[in-house]
Amino acid sequence: MIKTTSNSSIHGVGRRKSAVARVWMKRGDGSISVNGRKYDEYFPTKATQTAVNLPLKIVGLERDVDIKVNICGGGISGQADAVKLGISRALLAFDENFRNSLRKNGLLTVDSRLKERKKYGQRGARRKFQFVKR
Repeated sequence: MIKTTSNSSIHGVGRRKSAVARVWMKRGDGSISVNGRKYDEYFPTKATQTAVNLPLKIVGLERDVDIKVNICGGGISGQADAVKLGISRALLAFDENFRNSLRKNGLLTVDSRLKERKKYGQRGARRKFQFVKR
């Protein structure tokens, strides 16, 4: 679900686990803000910061676009992957020629894995209670 708004900013949505990221992108100087904070303050680890920056690095627009992200749900790693997908989709709406390079690096593929539910009579999704012989 990608759409262009009237004020020349481009919108993309990314989801991962229970995190949902709404991304708005427009021409600018390369700043990324997540929920009103700089992205390197919001995402503490280097791995999550590189995940957020990866789509921009691949297409070479690191210093050319401003990105504003509104994210809710999930944990830090799921949120970073949701932002990565949202930025990739916004870049695709920005220029359709980016599709091949984004697809080749696996940035347009949705990771649909979710947490398995707990079953009754067990300790967790697959963990059973300890067996007692007598």
